[in-house]
This record gives sequence, structure tokens and C-alpha cells, in this order.
Amino acid sequence: MRQLSSAVCRLWIGARTISVLALAIALFAAPLGAHAQQATKVPRIGYLSPRPGLSFYDEAFLKGLRDLSYIEGQNVVVEYRWANWDSDRLAAFAAELARLKVDVIVATGGSAPAVAAKNATRVIPITFVTGDPVGLGLVPSLSRPGGNLTGMNIFTNELNVKRLELLKETLPGATRIGVLSNPGPPTYRLARRNLEDAARSLGVRLLIGEVRGPSELESAFSTIRKERVEALLVVNDPMLFAQRHRIADLAAKNRLPGIYEWREFSEAGGLMSYGADLADLYRRAATYVDKILKGAKPADLPIEQPTKFELVINLKTAKALGLTIPQSVLVRADGVIR
Repeated sequence: MRQLSSAVCRLWIGARTISVLALAIALFAAPLGAHAQQATKVPRIGYLSPRPGLSFYDEAFLKGLRDLSYIEGQNVVVEYRWANWDSDRLAAFAAELARLKVDVIVATGGSAPAVAAKNATRVIPITFVTGDPVGLGLVPSLSRPGGNLTGMNIFTNELNVKRLELLKETLPGATRIGVLSNPGPPTYRLARRNLEDAARSLGVRLLIGEVRGPSELESAFSTIRKERVEALLVVNDPMLFAQRHRIADLAAKNRLPGIYEWREFSEAGGLMSYGADLADLYRRAATYVDKILKGAKPADLPIEQPTKFELVINLKTAKALGLTIPQSVLVRADGVIR
């Protein structure tokens, strides 16, 4: 009987020991499991654009992500939303990304996506590539953006004035200059006001041709051409950029020397371009996304400024127009197309 009691006692102690060990293992494994689950969480980036699909600027952003070891489909998910130049869809897509609770929204392709994203959420971090973020009311200041937005400033409106000055320097006798612009984006009124102020100081008259979509391009050219304009300035806009080859062709057909924001216009046959290196800004936007995904707050990330500006001149186009570029302009060119 004593032996039986001793055996029972040993069994009870053994079972208790096993239970204690099992409990310890379970307690130890629980945080490991939670940590493993957290470590495998793949961040989601909401990508909001007015365009119909990927441009090479978007590719520059994706390359920036890859350079930071973010591989789409492996350790990051990108939720693309392309509005195809439809402002209503842009607002709807911004709201959709907010409902999806993505980790960060990237608003690209001008001012409208940034405004739509800001209207959709005050919580999800937003990084943008746009001009005049303070004037648009996106942030209170460049050095202290506050809130949930930060990004890259492309100096669109400030450079419109510089482009007008360059055009006047190239064509000192010009007094009537046509302006091609999309009136839809939030920056339109500010851009127009800045250009009109600069035109008065330069002694030139501006003739505005408004283009809300590709189908209006030819009528806009016809409108400004009837006013006997002597040159053309195209205000930065993603839709107009997408139509750069057609715009360059129409400018050539109407024998209008033109100045544009991006070098791609000059490469398409436009006379001159002056602006920031946009591909560089898109790559740099990826670094802000990286910082945000690692815990940085947009409020603490100052708005970055362009570090590269390019003046590109197409001498083939100048020759076709019978135009001689003044040496004072030519020596400042960062790129010359012959």
C-alpha cells in the first residue's frame, strides 16, 4: 500500500511538472508568435495619381523604393489608384484609400491629388510631389509642415515667372505671349495671377488658352493663334505633360517658339524648358515613405526643395523656326539638343 501511494505521488508530481513546463513554454512562445506575426506584416502604400497609368516619374518613385530594399509584392504592397484625369474619381479614390487604412498615401501628379488626400484623412500620413504646398493650404510652413502631410515642393508657380522672363530674353521683341493652361487644378488661379503680374513688369500681354482635356488642345491653339501671339508658355500640368508630343507638334505647326517646365518637352520638339529634375524629386519622395514606414511623423519632416534645375534648349527646333538663341541664354543651358 505504501508503494502504491509512493507511485501515485510520483505520477502526480510528474504530471504537475509537465503542466508547469507546458505553461512556461506557452507563455514563452506567445510573445514570439506575436512578434513573428508583427514582423511579417507587409506595409501598404496607397498611390494616388490623376494619370491613367504608370509614367516614368512613377517608375522613378518605384526605383527609389527598390533602392531602399522595398520590393513590390514581397515586402511592400502598393495600392494604385489612377483617376484618368477625372477629378471626381480622384476624390473617390482618396476616400477609398483612407477606408483601406493604408500605412501611407503618396499623392503624385500635381496639386489635385494632394488636396484630395488631405480632404480624405487627417490621420494617415501623406507624402506629395507638388508645387506651392503652403499657398494651397496643404501645410502651414515648409520647415514645419505639422499635421499628417509632407513631401516635395517643385516650385511650379515661382518657375512660371522665371520661364516667362527666359522667353522674353530669348525673344526681346515679343509683346504677345500665349499661355496654355489647365484651369482645373487648385494651383491655376495662383499661377495665372503670378504670370499676369510678371507680364505687366515685362511689358507683355498674355493670351490665355484653357485646356481641360486633350480634346481641347487644337481649339486652344486656334484661340491664341487668332490673337497673333509671338510665343508660347505652357503651364505645368500632368495632363498637358502627357500630351507633350502633340503640343510640341502643334507649336511647330503654328510656328510658335515655346517654353515648358520639363526637359521632356524639349526632347519632344519644344524649343526650351526650365524646371526642376522631377524624376529626382520622385526618387526622393520614396525616402520620405521609408522614414514614415519606420515611424517618423510627417509633421517632423520638412518639405524638401529641388536641388537640380535644368535649362534645356532644342537647337533643331530653333533652326526650324528660323530663330537664333541669344548667347546670354545659350551659355546658361544645362542641355542642348542639336
